[in-house]
Parts: sequence; C-alpha cells; structure tokens
Amino acid sequence: MSDCIFCKIIKGEIPCDKVYEDDKMIAIKDVAPVAPVHVLLIPKKHVPNILATEADLRLHLSSKMKELVKKLGVEEKGFRLVINTGVDGGQTVEHLHIHLIGGKILGWPPC
Repeated sequence: MSDCIFCKIIKGEIPCDKVYEDDKMIAIKDVAPVAPVHVLLIPKKHVPNILATEADLRLHLSSKMKELVKKLGVEEKGFRLVINTGVDGGQTVEHLHIHLIGGKILGWPPC
C-alpha cells in the first residue's frame, strides 16, 4: 500500500531504529515507547490485521518473537505482546504489527 507508514518503513522511505530484519519481517523500536523495551514486529507483506494472516506468517512472527525477547533482555522477568485489531481494539495503522513491551512492571488492565 503506497500510503501505509509501515510499508514505507519497510521500503526504506522512512528511517527507523531497526532491531531485527529478515525476508518476512522487521522489528523496530517504537517511536513513542511506553516502556524501556517497546518494539514492533511487522510483517513485510502488507496484511491489514491478525485476522488476515496465514498460519505460516503467524508461526514465523512467533518464532522470531522468542528470539527477540532473549536479545532484548526481557525473557526472564517478562514482557507483554499486544496486537490491536480494528478501531475498537485501538488499531491506528492498518498493517499488522505486534507490540513487544517490557523492561518494567506492567499494570493491568492496560487501559
């Protein structure tokens, strides 16, 4: 999608602080972090939300998330994964992205 901010980041049109990249996804630091560790896992293929993904992409994102929590130092003490879907779910960019948040005690409920 030509106007999608994440597609532009993936194409290199918008700079980002990249934490990880492979042929299917990138992980970048969130520009407005809510915790010391706040990265976005973003598939390179434009997928509007989690409901539109295929099993192989979900599996890939999950396996890389497991590696990233180790790399980011939040595996032991814990972290939160957030996937906002739709307007009521708080999704502001219609390109699937998973928030990986950690590095501090996170409250509940989140809103």
